[in-house]
This record gives sequence, structure tokens and C-alpha cells, in this order.
Amino acid sequence: MPPVDSGQTVVLDASVAVRWVVDEIGSQEAAALLERDLTWIAPRLMLTEIAAALRRKAVEGVLDPSSASQSLDGVIQAVADGVVRLADDEDIVRHALLLAMSLDHKVPDCVYLALAEREGAVIATADTRLARLAKGRGVPVIEIPHG
Repeated sequence: MPPVDSGQTVVLDASVAVRWVVDEIGSQEAAALLERDLTWIAPRLMLTEIAAALRRKAVEGVLDPSSASQSLDGVIQAVADGVVRLADDEDIVRHALLLAMSLDHKVPDCVYLALAEREGAVIATADTRLARLAKGRGVPVIEIPHG
């Protein structure tokens, strides 16, 4: 994990945000990041990705539907409270598309990467492929354990 300066802007991947609200491998490390003086930013896409991950957990029986909904509410509240600032995806999606085509990678991951490149930010993720992609582009990564 690269050293992260106080006040550093960090792009929040959905994989880390889910670990803030659901207890799983990497949740302690993800929660510890909240104790640091970091500026969190994420694409609006993150909320949809979190909802999809929570639905998957409910279908798999890991969470009941009520807990999944409450978990999503927790992230939405973090946005409302200003803990996480959402970027306007329309400002980054063109760059994300170009990255996806040139890197032969899926567009959603490239949305996070495009935001990090635009902001000169670190990416916090539990997604190994996104971490590798970011590092390959010279974007620092905070890697959270995953199962």
C-alpha cells in the first residue's frame, strides 16, 4: 500500500465501499481508511455498483434484503454527509471509453481510473484487476484484501 498523505484525494471503488457496510474479508482495512484524513471521491456509477453487489449478496443468502437495503442507505448517507463526494460521470465517461478501448478493459473500471487520472488521486480498491490496471498507468493504489 503506498503512503497516503493527509488530505490526499482517494477514488473510492465500490469494492471498498461495500466493505464499509458489510462485514467480509477486508472490512477492517477498509474501515481503517475512514479513520484517516482523506478526501473521498467516487463516480456516481459507484452507487449502482454497490447496489448490484448488495443484491448479489442477498441472492446468495449472505445478506437478507432488509440488510442489503440498510447497507446501501449507509453509503448514500455518507454521500449526503459529505464523507464521499460524487463526481459527474458525464465529465469522465469519454476518457473512460477511450481507456477501455485502448487497454481492452471493461468501461466501469475505466470510469474509476479516468476519475483518478483527472484528479491526480489514489484509487482504493479490493479489485485485483482494477489495481493492476491503475498501477500500469502509474496511478497509486490502496489495495484492500478480498476473498
